[in-house]
Amino acid sequence: MGSLLPDTMPWWEFVLRGAGCYIGLLILLRLTGKRSFGEMSPFDIVVLILVGGALRSAMVGKDDSFLGPFFAVIGVLAFDYLLGVLATLSPKFNRLLEGRPALLAKGGALVPGALRRHRIPEAVFERQLRAHEVRTIDRVDEAHLEVTGRITMMKSESH
Repeated sequence: MGSLLPDTMPWWEFVLRGAGCYIGLLILLRLTGKRSFGEMSPFDIVVLILVGGALRSAMVGKDDSFLGPFFAVIGVLAFDYLLGVLATLSPKFNRLLEGRPALLAKGGALVPGALRRHRIPEAVFERQLRAHEVRTIDRVDEAHLEVTGRITMMKSESH
């Protein structure tokens, strides 16, 4: 059993490692696109669990103290707070951090190649139509893949 305080490295190194893992994982998730975790499937949950396990050693190394992981979490939460403040102060930074919504459908038709480009299976899009109580695509004025990974739809008022 480990001690209360870390003895493998200084406390501040845990904070820096946690913040570094946050930055690295954030970049990787942005590179994978908006659909990464917008609609949590069992596959997404497995990925989250595996990513968490893989990053544990990157954050705390071989440390088995009680407080070491807390110092790493402090780094993660502090960096998350800092990014939130920066995103609030700068719309450009927020766009860089989050990206922009993507247009999937307009005027009752899919934007050519949009589903493929954003790796959205047709079955998922059809499920979203039903979730928005829309029977057919021709009743959709616009559909967007939001920066959160969710699909939003505005129904056509003419139908």
